[in-house]
Amino acid sequence: MRTTILAAGICSLTLTGAVRAQDEGQQAGDVIELKTISVTANRTPTRKNKVGSKVEQITQAEIGGKSRPVLSDYLNLLPGVSVARNGGLGGTTGLFVRGLGSGYVKTLYNGIDISDPTGTQVLTHYQYLLTGGISNVDVLKGSQSTLYGSSAIAGLVNISTLGQPDSGVHHTVEAEGGSFGTVRGRYGFTAANEGSGFAGNVSGLHTDGISALADGRERDGLDSLNIDLTAEHRINEAFSVFGSVLHLNSKAEFDGNGPDDPDSYERARMTGGRFGLNFDLMDGRLKNTVSAQGFKSDRESVWGGFPSSFIGTRQKIDYQGSFEATERVLLQYGLDHEKQEADDAGGGSPLGKFDLTGVWAQAVLEPVNDLVLTAGLRHDEHSEFGGHTTYRGTASYLFATTGTRLHSSYGTGFLAPSLYQLYAPSSVGNPNLQPETSRSFDIGVEQHLLGGALTADVTYFHIRVDDKIDWINDFSYPWGGYYDQTPGTTRSKGVEASFTYAATGWLDLGGSYTYTDSRKADGTRNVRIPRHAVVLSAEARPAEKWTIGADVKFVADVVDGGAKLDDYVLLNAKVAYQLTESTQIYLRGENLLNENYQTVKGYGTPGIAAFAGIKAKF
Repeated sequence: MRTTILAAGICSLTLTGAVRAQDEGQQAGDVIELKTISVTANRTPTRKNKVGSKVEQITQAEIGGKSRPVLSDYLNLLPGVSVARNGGLGGTTGLFVRGLGSGYVKTLYNGIDISDPTGTQVLTHYQYLLTGGISNVDVLKGSQSTLYGSSAIAGLVNISTLGQPDSGVHHTVEAEGGSFGTVRGRYGFTAANEGSGFAGNVSGLHTDGISALADGRERDGLDSLNIDLTAEHRINEAFSVFGSVLHLNSKAEFDGNGPDDPDSYERARMTGGRFGLNFDLMDGRLKNTVSAQGFKSDRESVWGGFPSSFIGTRQKIDYQGSFEATERVLLQYGLDHEKQEADDAGGGSPLGKFDLTGVWAQAVLEPVNDLVLTAGLRHDEHSEFGGHTTYRGTASYLFATTGTRLHSSYGTGFLAPSLYQLYAPSSVGNPNLQPETSRSFDIGVEQHLLGGALTADVTYFHIRVDDKIDWINDFSYPWGGYYDQTPGTTRSKGVEASFTYAATGWLDLGGSYTYTDSRKADGTRNVRIPRHAVVLSAEARPAEKWTIGADVKFVADVVDGGAKLDDYVLLNAKVAYQLTESTQIYLRGENLLNENYQTVKGYGTPGIAAFAGIKAKF
């Protein structure tokens, strides 16, 4: 039942740091394709055909196949996921999962929580995340607070960079230039031997951009630098150490008081690190991981020439254990403690701080072949609002003779109030706030046909959020209002349908359709969320050395600012030629139909664009 593999272990470094995995029927030394493994779903390496929750994956091959600069462009192509951006690259980017926004989605980068503790909401700045060096992204859908704590109401995005490096030392260099004065480059390296791996990446992007506001003429550009280092070293069969460091440094211009405002920009510096130890006992049946992490966000926002600074930190320590009671029973448990603090908008006096401690447990059961059940429970204690308990259950059953798999999950979640919502001055903050709470359910069927060449899935989902924290307009207060809990239930429900088809040895097809009905407590629709979204993709290898890929996304029925936005179709394509075994050149185009569209009312989007690039490995 047991195997030690670098592939799944490196992926699991983002959660447990372990270079190990468990999978029935595998022998020691086997390499398991990363696309078939999810560490995120159960916090232990699990074959996707045994996972009850719905998980989407983006692989390193898919990122290299499209060569787009920012991660949000890839997330936008997944079923149940959409992105809204204020203008071009660098514009504030909202990520929506199953009809709920960025504040309800937790994001981990090599195990580091990279959400910003300084904002009115705790969320991740996706506009600054470049794709250079990313090896795998898991998007786990539904309320997952039992495993991941606060914020994981709509789901979790788990990003890893080390991947499955080849033995030895390898280097990668990439460069690209094109429309809107855009240039970018990347240097990356990996070093690996048996049981150990190391990777580093430096990625940079500059673009002159477009006007953020649709009716503007002055360009709003972006300069962004991402640096990450990740390593794991196996000391012996029972002990290994791991570490990861991330630094983001970006400056993004935006339109402030008018459509042509050259003096408005945000400069963001974000640094995080995570280090830990894995140790196995009882001949490997008892696995343990202890780790510590820290994250600092330092942002300066200049609006019309007036600066504000925002500085916040997060420190976290955690322990995770798992005990293989039998070949069909895995018991997991963990403890974590987190502290957040931030300065006020002037960057001087402290805004506030809080502590959050959680303890959790989960059982993963396989009572009979092809049936996998999980049941989990978590309790958190917050220094302000006290205790909160969440739970989760999943089921997956494979009908092996027909290739049909049923999967379902039910979970609860919570979102702790942000530091700003609790402690903002002038009576804006409210220290009596309670957490937002959620319940989510999904059920689906996955079908494999044509010897596994065709895979299709249809999933129904329903999420409800109660105790929502919102801004209450009241002009008797100094700042015109305050934060408080609002009555009623926010609901989001819909259907995700997707397929992948390896049509021939040289042609791969894929596609999805998502229907989302997301509504506020008063019955009105939540903004910037497509009711209908269709994605189709194809990659062809018609001749030796040539690769042609394209994807199209159709979006319909989006509301924002009290109005319905225009429907649109986005077509992107890439043609690549392999000059040598180690060098590739390519041309790619974005918005090839030159659609004039908006994802946020009043904010522009780039028109037709072309880029040329080169990649070399040695």
